[in-house]
Amino acid sequence: MQRPLGAQISHMLKDRGVDVIFGIPGVHNQEMYRGIEEAGIIHVLARHEQGAGFMADGYARATGKPGVAYVITGPGLCNIMTPIGQAYSDSVPMLVLSSCLDETQAARGQLHQMKDQRAAAGTVADWSVQADSATAAYGLVERAFEEFELSRPRPKHIQVPIAQLEADAEPAPFPTQPALRTKALPPDVSSVVSMLNQSRRPLFILGGGCKSNDWRQILTQLGAACFTTYAGRGLVGANYPLDFGSMLPRPGSAEVIASADLVIVVGAELGEVDLWRHELGHKAPLIRVDLDPEVLSDHHRAAIKLQADSQSFARALWQATEDKKPARGWSAEEVAEARASWRAEVDAERPGIVPIADALREAMPADSMIYSDMTQFAYVAKEVWDMAYPHHWHHPTGFGTLGYGLPAGIGGAVARRGKPTAVIAGDYGFHYTMQELGVAVELGLSLPIILWDNGKLKEIEDSMVRSQIAPNAVVARNPDFCKLAEAFGALSAAPSTLAEMQSATRAAFDAPVPTLIHVTPDIL
Repeated sequence: MQRPLGAQISHMLKDRGVDVIFGIPGVHNQEMYRGIEEAGIIHVLARHEQGAGFMADGYARATGKPGVAYVITGPGLCNIMTPIGQAYSDSVPMLVLSSCLDETQAARGQLHQMKDQRAAAGTVADWSVQADSATAAYGLVERAFEEFELSRPRPKHIQVPIAQLEADAEPAPFPTQPALRTKALPPDVSSVVSMLNQSRRPLFILGGGCKSNDWRQILTQLGAACFTTYAGRGLVGANYPLDFGSMLPRPGSAEVIASADLVIVVGAELGEVDLWRHELGHKAPLIRVDLDPEVLSDHHRAAIKLQADSQSFARALWQATEDKKPARGWSAEEVAEARASWRAEVDAERPGIVPIADALREAMPADSMIYSDMTQFAYVAKEVWDMAYPHHWHHPTGFGTLGYGLPAGIGGAVARRGKPTAVIAGDYGFHYTMQELGVAVELGLSLPIILWDNGKLKEIEDSMVRSQIAPNAVVARNPDFCKLAEAFGALSAAPSTLAEMQSATRAAFDAPVPTLIHVTPDIL
C-alpha cells in the first residue's frame, strides 16, 4: 500500500537485511522515522550525529553488513561527515540517509540551510547523491547495496528532499538476486603458483581486505612467512611460527621484506598508515590481489595484479597448491628474533605501556572484539597484542579521528549481544564522544571501557619535543572520569595495580551496564 516515502525507505531497508538504524530525529527527517518500528527495525538514539556515524561504523565492522544512519539536513549531515570520512578510509560499508531542503537556490535564510549539502558530503563519501523521486530513492539504495557486495565497501550518502519524504509512494521493489563478484579460480592463480614453485622464501602481507579464515593452513602448506597490517591482525591466529606480526611500520621490516624472494600482498592498501614509509622494501617480484583497481596500479608497481576478492583467491590458491612441498627458506628462530627486537623498540618508544597491554590481554576472552581510539595505549597494543581471531580489533586507522572508540564500541556491542566487546580510549579523545555513555547505559551493554589517562595529548607532546618545539596546548583539564561515568548510570573502577585492572575488566564483561576502568601510568 502507499505510504509516505520516508516510511517506505525503512521497509525497503528491512527487506535488505537492515535490523538496526542509528541516528537522531529532527523536524526535517521525521518522516523517515514514521516507518522504522512498523518495519521491525531497532533504532538507537545517539547523543550526537558523530556518535551515530561511529556506531554505524562499529556495527558494520562487527557484522560485515552495512551500518545505516538517519540524520537531518545541514548540521546533522555535517556532524556525521567525520565518521563518513573514517569509514571511507577504512573501507567500511555505511549508508547515511539524510533529508535536504526542497529549494536552496531561490530561497535564503531557511532552517539548516547549506550552500551545497550534497557536495559537502561528497568530499568524504564514496558518493553523495540526491533522490528527487521515490523511484530514484529506491534505485539509489539498491545501487548502494549492490556496490557494498561487488566492490571495495565504502560509505554512501543519499539525501531526499523533505517534500518527497512526506509524499505518498508505492512500496519499493522486492529485492532481486544480488549480483555476484568475479571469483578467482585455480586457473587464474596459475602464474602465482608457478612463482611459488620457484620460491624458497615466499612472504605474504595480509590486510583488512582478507576475509578468508584459511590463511594459517595456506601459509603452513606453502612454508610461507607473513606480515599483517593492523587491520589484518588475527588472520593467521596466534602463534604461527612464521608470523612477523603487525610490525610493518618497524623500519627493520623493510630488511625482512627485502630478503624474501617473492612477496604476495592480499587485501592491503600499503598506504602511509600501513607502512609509515613510502617504499615497501621488496627486491623480489611483487604480486597484488585486491578488489580496488586503484590499489593494483599504485606506486609499488606489482609484477602480477589480480583483481579478485580475497576469499576466492585463498580458496583457489589452496586448491592449486595442495600437493606442493613447503618452502624451507624461513626459520621460526629468525622470526622470533625479529619480533623480540621490534617489541623492545615499541617499549622503548612509549615506555611502560607494553606490560599493561600484556596484562589487559590476559584478562580478556580470546574472542573479545576491541574498538580503540587514537591513543598511545592503542598504538602500542596494535603492534604487540596478537589476536586469535580476524577482524576483532577495530581502529580509526586511515582518517585517524579522535572520539571513535566509545561510539564504535557501542555499535559493535549492539551487534554482538552476548559476546565480549571492549573499548580502549585515551583521556583526550574520550572528551569528543563521552556523551554516548548515556546510550550504552540505556541499552544495558556489558561494555568494559579502558580509559588510558596520561593527563595530556602525550603523543603530540612527544612529537613536538622531537621537532624541537616547546610543547604547547597539550594539557587539558580532565573531569573525575569515574564520577562522570557514574553520573550517566555506568559503573566505574580505578585500579591501582595490574591485578586489580584485570579483575575489573573481567567483571565488566558480566555487568548489566558499561564499566569505565580508569587506568593511569602510575598503575605500574
